[in-house]
Amino acid sequence: MAASNSHSASSFLFIASFAVSGGARILVQRGGGRCPPRPPLAPPLFAVLVIFTGSSSAQLSKNFYSESCPKVFSTVKSVVHSAISKQPRQGASLLRLHFHDCFVNGCDGSVLLDDTPTFTGEKTAAPNNGSIRGFEVVDEIKSKIEKECPGVVSCADILAIVARDSVKILGGPEWDVKLGRRDSKTASFSAANSGVIPPPSSTLSKLINRFQAKGLSTKDMVALSGAHTIGQVRCTNFRDRIYNDTNIDRSFAKTRQNTCPRTSGLPGDNKISPLDLKTPTAFDNYYYKNLISQKGLLRSDQDLFNGGSTDSLVKKYSEDTKTFYFDFVEAIIKMGDLQPLTGLSGEIRKNCRKMNN
Repeated sequence: MAASNSHSASSFLFIASFAVSGGARILVQRGGGRCPPRPPLAPPLFAVLVIFTGSSSAQLSKNFYSESCPKVFSTVKSVVHSAISKQPRQGASLLRLHFHDCFVNGCDGSVLLDDTPTFTGEKTAAPNNGSIRGFEVVDEIKSKIEKECPGVVSCADILAIVARDSVKILGGPEWDVKLGRRDSKTASFSAANSGVIPPPSSTLSKLINRFQAKGLSTKDMVALSGAHTIGQVRCTNFRDRIYNDTNIDRSFAKTRQNTCPRTSGLPGDNKISPLDLKTPTAFDNYYYKNLISQKGLLRSDQDLFNGGSTDSLVKKYSEDTKTFYFDFVEAIIKMGDLQPLTGLSGEIRKNCRKMNN
């Protein structure tokens, strides 16, 4: 991420059209004589609009709520914008919820379910416990949508929309979200703990295998990893790297050591640091530039540029924001297609934290 969030207007107009999987097309526009008002947080280099002409998940559609809940997008966007304005870190948290939901038995809203005396959900599983957040924002969105159109919009779809809105508000690309998912009537603590969500210590081969198991390519994995251009992480997840690894910029490691003590235990374990020191609240391509400079905070991130098969992709994204945005959009759409519940499967929860019955 760049040291400054501002970008000067281009004096020319660039429009390109590309085909992507599922029959989608992405239109990328850059520059222009008159620029529209920019959002208050990290305006994007490119506006990316995804227009669907087909779908790999036939029952999902961008127009799913056009008649049953036409204000769903404006309602979600309003709440997300307010939450990010108050705390920019929320954008990364909401995007991460979508990822952690989809990677455990599909995009079904299961990650949102609270534990009960007779039920243990996914929130306290190792990859999630003390890590995922943003539930209150989802609660507020759900409450407002239920007043507009009760029993219509699923929590799983809300997660997909807030992920898109968070990226856009923080300066990244925009895409049309496919909708029509229904909510699960259960969650799986064991599945969330099984390793399907790669830990921050993952090697490149492990990352590739985990994503391939979900039908996502190596390119998808590298592009989705670019979400680490925003957000913060706890000391316990990067302590070993900044004190013990050799493939790390020494001044960068020393800076991070100032906020992450060598000795494990509380309160040090929970001290947080931005994944990208340059522009921690801008969705840009500085994540990849950091990796080339050996300034990846997590081992799993730096392993993407460590003499392996993904070095060329990291280099490409570090030099070409448009290509990164394009590939990220394609990958997150594919991720959103993972095992959705549709038709009569599942339910539409009234409260995202609990099943209806």
